[in-house]
Amino acid sequence: MSFLLTCPNCGPRDVNEFAYTGEVTTRPSSTPSLRELTDYVYFRRNVAGVQREWWHHRFGCELWFVAERDTRTNEVLSVELPTAVEPKAAPEPAVPETPAV
Repeated sequence: MSFLLTCPNCGPRDVNEFAYTGEVTTRPSSTPSLRELTDYVYFRRNVAGVQREWWHHRFGCELWFVAERDTRTNEVLSVELPTAVEPKAAPEPAVPETPAV
Protein backbone atom coordinates (compact mmCIF):
# COMPACT_ATOMS: atom_id res chain seq x y z
CA MET A 1 0.00 0.00 0.00
CA SER A 2 1.41 3.37 -1.01
CA PHE A 3 0.86 6.55 0.95
CA LEU A 4 2.14 10.13 1.08
CA LEU A 5 4.92 11.09 3.45
CA THR A 6 5.77 14.74 4.04
CA CYS A 7 9.46 15.58 3.89
CA PRO A 8 10.21 18.55 6.18
CA ASN A 9 12.30 20.02 3.34
CA CYS A 10 10.45 19.02 0.11
CA GLY A 11 6.83 18.63 1.20
CA PRO A 12 4.43 15.72 0.47
CA ARG A 13 5.91 12.93 -1.66
CA ASP A 14 5.12 9.31 -2.51
CA VAL A 15 6.50 6.97 0.16
CA ASN A 16 8.54 5.13 -2.50
CA GLU A 17 10.98 8.08 -2.53
CA PHE A 18 11.88 7.33 1.08
CA ALA A 19 13.69 4.59 3.00
CA TYR A 20 12.23 3.36 6.29
CA THR A 21 15.15 2.85 8.66
CA GLY A 22 13.48 1.64 11.86
CA GLU A 23 11.90 2.68 15.10
CA VAL A 24 13.31 5.47 17.22
CA THR A 25 14.99 3.71 20.13
CA THR A 26 16.76 4.80 23.29
CA ARG A 27 20.43 3.99 23.65
CA PRO A 28 21.40 2.07 26.76
CA SER A 29 23.55 3.61 29.50
CA SER A 30 27.28 4.09 28.98
CA THR A 31 28.03 0.70 30.60
CA PRO A 32 25.11 -1.55 29.59
CA SER A 33 24.60 -5.06 30.86
CA LEU A 34 24.59 -7.86 28.29
CA ARG A 35 20.79 -7.97 28.54
CA GLU A 36 20.41 -4.21 27.87
CA LEU A 37 22.80 -4.36 24.94
CA THR A 38 21.05 -7.41 23.43
CA ASP A 39 17.64 -5.73 23.77
CA TYR A 40 18.95 -2.56 22.09
CA VAL A 41 20.56 -4.36 19.16
CA TYR A 42 18.05 -7.13 18.41
CA PHE A 43 14.59 -6.31 19.77
CA ARG A 44 12.03 -3.73 18.66
CA ARG A 45 8.61 -2.89 20.08
CA ASN A 46 6.93 -3.18 16.64
CA VAL A 47 3.60 -1.90 17.95
CA ALA A 48 0.33 -2.13 16.07
CA GLY A 49 -0.44 1.55 16.46
CA VAL A 50 1.40 4.85 16.66
CA GLN A 51 5.18 4.70 16.71
CA ARG A 52 8.09 7.07 16.02
CA GLU A 53 10.27 6.04 13.07
CA TRP A 54 13.41 7.15 11.25
CA TRP A 55 12.99 7.95 7.55
CA HIS A 56 15.50 8.99 4.87
CA HIS A 57 14.50 10.90 1.71
CA ARG A 58 16.73 8.82 -0.56
CA PHE A 59 15.42 10.04 -3.95
CA GLY A 60 15.12 13.69 -2.99
CA CYS A 61 17.01 15.97 -0.65
CA GLU A 62 18.58 13.04 1.29
CA LEU A 63 17.34 14.46 4.59
CA TRP A 64 16.95 12.25 7.69
CA PHE A 65 13.85 12.91 9.79
CA VAL A 66 11.52 11.37 12.37
CA ALA A 67 7.89 10.57 11.52
CA GLU A 68 5.10 9.56 13.87
CA ARG A 69 2.98 7.02 12.01
CA ASP A 70 0.05 4.72 12.79
CA THR A 71 1.26 1.33 11.54
CA ARG A 72 -2.29 -0.01 11.23
CA THR A 73 -3.47 2.61 8.72
CA ASN A 74 -0.17 4.17 7.52
CA GLU A 75 -1.54 7.57 8.55
CA VAL A 76 1.37 9.94 9.16
CA LEU A 77 0.54 12.06 12.19
CA SER A 78 3.64 14.28 12.23
CA VAL A 79 7.14 14.69 10.83
CA GLU A 80 10.03 16.56 12.43
CA LEU A 81 13.74 17.05 12.16
CA PRO A 82 15.69 15.25 14.87
CA THR A 83 16.76 17.42 17.77
CA ALA A 84 20.34 18.56 17.36
CA VAL A 85 22.96 17.58 19.86
CA GLU A 86 25.33 20.38 20.76
CA PRO A 87 28.67 19.65 19.09
CA LYS A 88 31.71 19.52 21.34
CA ALA A 89 34.12 22.40 20.94
CA ALA A 90 37.16 21.51 18.87
CA PRO A 91 40.38 21.51 20.84
CA GLU A 92 42.82 24.34 20.21
CA PRO A 93 45.40 23.32 17.61
CA ALA A 94 48.85 22.71 18.99
CA VAL A 95 51.20 25.43 17.86
CA PRO A 96 54.89 24.59 17.99
CA GLU A 97 57.08 27.06 19.85
CA THR A 98 59.76 26.93 17.15
CA PRO A 99 59.05 27.20 13.43
CA ALA A 100 59.64 24.18 11.22
CA VAL A 101 62.74 24.48 9.06
